[in-house]
Amino acid sequence: MVGIKSIASYIPAGRIDNIAQAASFDRDEAFVASKIGTTTLSVKDTAEETSDLCATAVQNLLVKNPGLRLEDVDALVVVTQNGDGEGLPHTSAIVQKKVGLPTHVACFDVSLGCSGYVYGLYVLKGFMEAAGLKNGILVTCDPYSKIMDRSDRMTTLLFGDAATATWLGDDPVWELGPVRYGTDGSGADHLYVKDRIFHMNGRQVFNFASLKIIPHMQEVLELAGLSLDTVDAFCLHQGSGAIVDAIAKRLGDNGDRVVKDMFGAGNTVSSTIPMLLERYAFGDSHWKNLVMSGFGVGLSWGSAVLFRR
Repeated sequence: MVGIKSIASYIPAGRIDNIAQAASFDRDEAFVASKIGTTTLSVKDTAEETSDLCATAVQNLLVKNPGLRLEDVDALVVVTQNGDGEGLPHTSAIVQKKVGLPTHVACFDVSLGCSGYVYGLYVLKGFMEAAGLKNGILVTCDPYSKIMDRSDRMTTLLFGDAATATWLGDDPVWELGPVRYGTDGSGADHLYVKDRIFHMNGRQVFNFASLKIIPHMQEVLELAGLSLDTVDAFCLHQGSGAIVDAIAKRLGDNGDRVVKDMFGAGNTVSSTIPMLLERYAFGDSHWKNLVMSGFGVGLSWGSAVLFRR
């Protein structure tokens, strides 16, 4: 059974003062706390490429798990829409070289944004099971600082840079349960890049997330034989403090099990969910199950149930 064995992350040391940023848009600290959810944003060094962040996350995973050797890795998948250079070659091939993975490893990228971790887990799981592979690493990294317009209040206060690496293999800590997906390309113009600058219609994204995600989670929970009342934790994409709070409020009495933590980094796109899992779902966690849901660019969304083994 292929599932999640371990997760490691890399958050660059660079920080942007979100209070100062907000002040330049006539927004105060209360606005940052309630709507954005973090007073600082992580930002990569200008000399760091996407592959550098990815490679550091993988190296952190290897340090964290001495039993996982470079020569044992069979597959490397990188979820990103902001790869190195012009996007060719694929970022995962560059990461393979930088980490020193063997040449027998299968490497490919998945072009998805905030739903990418949920999609990526099951893409890699299915690939490994079909090919009889033992150890795979799923990396998430979407450094939006590469495409950010710092004069745009709608985006510059929200997004930070980070990368995560998830080890998939036999004898997992977390089993991958039922999963469901969704896509609505009619909302493609709510989040898009033009001339290397990112644009977002925040109101439309907020409405989409606050209305769509709970019914979608209920659908996948029904497949798992669970209900909202029996979920130990809800690990949602940390799009913004306002979005997470809105979904928690709509969950009523179950809202207190929504995990909210932007790690002082901001919305790190496909990395927000694995960062939550790394901090809260391992070690002394009492959780026996959880539901995760990623949503954003596309519009695209994915929800899945995980069971502790």
